[in-house]
Amino acid sequence: MRIAVLGDSLTAGYGLRERETFPVKLESALRQLGFRVVVQNAGVSGDTSAGGLARLDWTLADRPQLVIVELGANDALRGLDPAGTRANIDAILTRLKAAGVQPLLAGMRAPRNLGRDYYTKFDQLYPDLAKRQGVPFYPFFLAGVAGRPELNQGDGIHPTAAGVEIIVENILPLVEESLNQLEVVPSTTQQGQPLTR
Repeated sequence: MRIAVLGDSLTAGYGLRERETFPVKLESALRQLGFRVVVQNAGVSGDTSAGGLARLDWTLADRPQLVIVELGANDALRGLDPAGTRANIDAILTRLKAAGVQPLLAGMRAPRNLGRDYYTKFDQLYPDLAKRQGVPFYPFFLAGVAGRPELNQGDGIHPTAAGVEIIVENILPLVEESLNQLEVVPSTTQQGQPLTR
């Protein structure tokens, strides 16, 4: 089973060692549950939703069955029009579904100093798209980590290794549920072969 995480520096693991990154930690957690999975790190630091859309074919080349979409943070940090972010992520979800790949959308929140009008439009685009596209939705990728200095690096934006652990713990049930919906269940054979329904 192949999972790809299409994202930005939060996926790529800015400031972290490879073994501390979200994809590596997620793969480890899923394997502990008995899933035979490989989690591809398709994160590029500084990438916007437009960048993620532009390199989607590269991500699909490895034929993942599930793609976690973690994009938009840099759009907000640059003050890009939320309508553009919405269109880009919508296109990503549409193309994934057309390719027979299950998307899982991770939401993001805009900095509050950008003003209520901006952050309201930005924050809302994620639940709106998840509902319209009918895809599994994790409301806020940095839930439990954002705003906690002890879980973030010096820039106050990127999580520490401890922060990544919390992100993985929080999103894991939804990832597990998504895998079960794909009819992949934890292995129970002595050979470790995955069982499918």
